[in-house]
Amino acid sequence: MLEEEPVSLHDAPTRSINMIEAINEALDTMMARDPDVVILGEDVGYFGGVFRATAGLQDKYGKNRVFDSPINECGIVGAAVGMAAYGLRPVPEIQFADYIYPGLDQLISEAARLRYRSAGEFTAPITLRSPFGGGIFGGQTHSQSPEALFTHVAGLKTVIPSTPHDAKGLLIAAIEDNDPVIFFEPKRIYNGPFDGYYDNPSKTWKNHPGGKVPEGYYSIPLGKARIVREGSAMTVLAYGTMIHVVEAVLEQKGIDAEIIDLRTLVPLDIEAVEKSVEKTGKCLIVHEATRTSGFGAELSALVQEHCFYHLEAPIERVTGFDTPYPHSLEWAYFPGPVRIGEAVDRLMKGY
Repeated sequence: MLEEEPVSLHDAPTRSINMIEAINEALDTMMARDPDVVILGEDVGYFGGVFRATAGLQDKYGKNRVFDSPINECGIVGAAVGMAAYGLRPVPEIQFADYIYPGLDQLISEAARLRYRSAGEFTAPITLRSPFGGGIFGGQTHSQSPEALFTHVAGLKTVIPSTPHDAKGLLIAAIEDNDPVIFFEPKRIYNGPFDGYYDNPSKTWKNHPGGKVPEGYYSIPLGKARIVREGSAMTVLAYGTMIHVVEAVLEQKGIDAEIIDLRTLVPLDIEAVEKSVEKTGKCLIVHEATRTSGFGAELSALVQEHCFYHLEAPIERVTGFDTPYPHSLEWAYFPGPVRIGEAVDRLMKGY
């Protein structure tokens, strides 16, 4: 069920920072609290990461706790599995989600199964961070959204924040978790939210701080969704960058829709989804990944199973296309105001 954030957060001093800075703060906070937390990956040390998420941490904590790896994703994940079994809490970074595939065997066959194969004698407290999704014209090798691959694997948890506040709190919770967590960071909103209702890349980046984030330590429980805005006309399920796109479209159209930010895909807050859809009777699912076998398909099945007798219209999905990720045409690939708006109109008409 949905829960309020800890009351102490309301009294904590806050700063306006973007998602990159929030992630850096989360890593800094956990490294200070727990000497077993270590960071590894390509360029995470001296350079501070390709997006600067680990900037300054090697200088502060030393090369034994923040260190660069070879360009070998299988090796990065494999080393993290060994570190976790030894008792450390590694936070490996895969520079782009598109590079994660050489490490899949280590994640699926080793990290996800370690607790079960050892009858609980060993755990795999690994938090694998990676930028994902489009927005930087990275094309097919820097812009993929492979979250559905990991939601299919028993033993893995999958987290995708949409705000700096959630990025920090969820990352701290992920690092503290004793099971492996895939922590995908939507790079399109790394530097602050964009104008939202966009038709072209000139409106992508808006270099303002991004959001108020409490100072110091706090965590947001994994598996708890967030109501972005309450409404009664329909339920919109989304995560990551798409939260901001959907919110802008609905505001422009003046629709009283309820937006649920899933935040954690696995474990999923199905109770929050069910409660909302039972109230509104309509459901729109939006994500950037390809449509076929995307996580939206699982959401659609769950909504049908749990809320069938409350539905007043067919469930709608707006997603990326079933094509290789386009380079120059990525803004046509994204679920945007036109396609989302058309789906909203169909739901409002009840067909």
